[in-house]
Amino acid sequence: MCRSIKTLRAPAMEAVGDDDIRAAALQYVRKVSGFHQPAAHNQAVFDRAVEAVAEATRELLGDLEVRGSRKPQAPPKPADVS
Repeated sequence: MCRSIKTLRAPAMEAVGDDDIRAAALQYVRKVSGFHQPAAHNQAVFDRAVEAVAEATRELLGDLEVRGSRKPQAPPKPADVS
């Protein structure tokens, strides 16, 4: 699908930060939407999609059990900036 999305789970990557997760989410949303940068009227929905995919990725990585490797700590959730 999108070759620039890296595998984030261990053992491919031991330390996964929020920046890694957000970059993968952004690449996914760009690929699915077909927009590298959305128009102003689509920016909010685009940003919500990136955050939803990032949150799902955090949850997935936090819950995965990979045989033969110790379970890495899930990255901290970003602070609420409301």
